[in-house]
Amino acid sequence: MKRITRTVRLACATALAGALLAGCGPSGGTKNEQGAVAGMDMQGAAERADAMFYDTVGAIKPDIEWVHDTTTTGSCDVTRYWTVMTVVSPERRGNFLGVVEKFWKANGYRITTVNPDKDMPEIVATSPDGFGITVLFGYQGQAFFEVTSPCVKNSKVAPPSKPANGRTYEGETAVPTPNVRSDFWSAGTPAPGTTPSS
Repeated sequence: MKRITRTVRLACATALAGALLAGCGPSGGTKNEQGAVAGMDMQGAAERADAMFYDTVGAIKPDIEWVHDTTTTGSCDVTRYWTVMTVVSPERRGNFLGVVEKFWKANGYRITTVNPDKDMPEIVATSPDGFGITVLFGYQGQAFFEVTSPCVKNSKVAPPSKPANGRTYEGETAVPTPNVRSDFWSAGTPAPGTTPSS
């Protein structure tokens, strides 16, 4: 049941990202006559997605622990997923999302959706070069990130080259729910500071 809930949530988020990237070519980025971002193939798009994620989590202080999740490909796009293993308490989720939103805005991302749902909040944005990026909370407050590329040239896609900053859970059936405690992110009281705009 836990995995089903997570799968349904990720499917909904993927559908939303797909709607935002309808036609494999949102505004932003230079496109050639095939609608692909000029000079970029799916491997390049995957690497760009990785860099967007690494930059985003690098802005989250104190650090959080995360693992690589799946990679999916469409006819001309690629999506990378990551799972946060740090327990982010309900009281600190607004701060967490606020930090992410602030970083994205500072880097020219356009915020397209802020869902303030108490149990499963999320923020969806688009980068200046047309990549969709999402942060959302799912089952048992687990945070997820995903990045979807615009339409690019078809190619093979390799797994991320940078290792996760925590345990990888290789050989296990699924990544478990968050299990890494943080003195800051797991605290049961709200922190002063940034929360997402509505």
